[in-house]
Amino acid sequence: MSLLTLSPEVQAAQSAQRPLVALESTIITHGMPWPENLKMAQDVEQCVRDSAAVPATIAVLEGRLCIGLTAAQLTGLAQTRDAAKLSRADLAACMATGGTGATTVAATMIGAARAGISVFATGGIGGVHRGAEHSFDISADLHELAQTPLTVVAAGAKAILDLPKTLEVLETLGVPVIAYGQDSLPAFWSAQSELPAPLRMDTPAQIARAHLMRHQLGLPGGQLIANPVPATEQISQIEMAPFIQTALADADQQGIVGKAVTPFLLQRIFDLTEGRSLTANIALVRSNARLAAEIAREINTLI
Repeated sequence: MSLLTLSPEVQAAQSAQRPLVALESTIITHGMPWPENLKMAQDVEQCVRDSAAVPATIAVLEGRLCIGLTAAQLTGLAQTRDAAKLSRADLAACMATGGTGATTVAATMIGAARAGISVFATGGIGGVHRGAEHSFDISADLHELAQTPLTVVAAGAKAILDLPKTLEVLETLGVPVIAYGQDSLPAFWSAQSELPAPLRMDTPAQIARAHLMRHQLGLPGGQLIANPVPATEQISQIEMAPFIQTALADADQQGIVGKAVTPFLLQRIFDLTEGRSLTANIALVRSNARLAAEIAREINTLI
């Protein structure tokens, strides 16, 4: 029995050798409430299609690792209240026990790689949490980037994290961090940060060539493309800083730990910014989906 269940749209794309873009599902189940989560997921998939590629939203449904979801499956997942949040550590266990779960960046990368998909669009990756010198809370996303050969398009790491330490870990792990069209790293809701980008590329074709060159050199792992949020939707880093500090203090006071930390912080920041953070989040995911589709098309022309 195959480990993967491909949607009809993904099956047709693979048969026709059309470019595919993987999409995660935790943003649906843990990122925003119903029905806004469904509309966002549909909009992001449509962004990929409008950019001449095929979306493949990845999730585990009743033990099956689904690569691409039908309209009914996407709606059902968006309405699921108790979906697990799956990373590398618990993906296999969820499948083995017939569970249902949404895939984080790490688990989405695993599923995409198994399906032969080269490009993945998300909002922001996980990273080193603030205070990690005491908690050792470091996302599995970073190690996944070091071992699974995908080009991941994100608006950098989530700004609630310790961005300098996250960048340091990625450098140690040998993961290329490439800013798209600018010299500084974006900081999720903010287009600019004080951190200089290790690498810069200005076209999807350059990124596609770098992706293929890593494969030709036999290098493990992928590359992170840091695509800044559209300037019209961003919230500057200076403006965001006090909101993030307040949310972090609230999480500490309430004893929020583990996988509950990121959803709590995102919700708290949504409240503090009166919804502007969600507007920026949706805008950056859509932008990342469009860029990922362009990269996937370029890779398709080069192989």
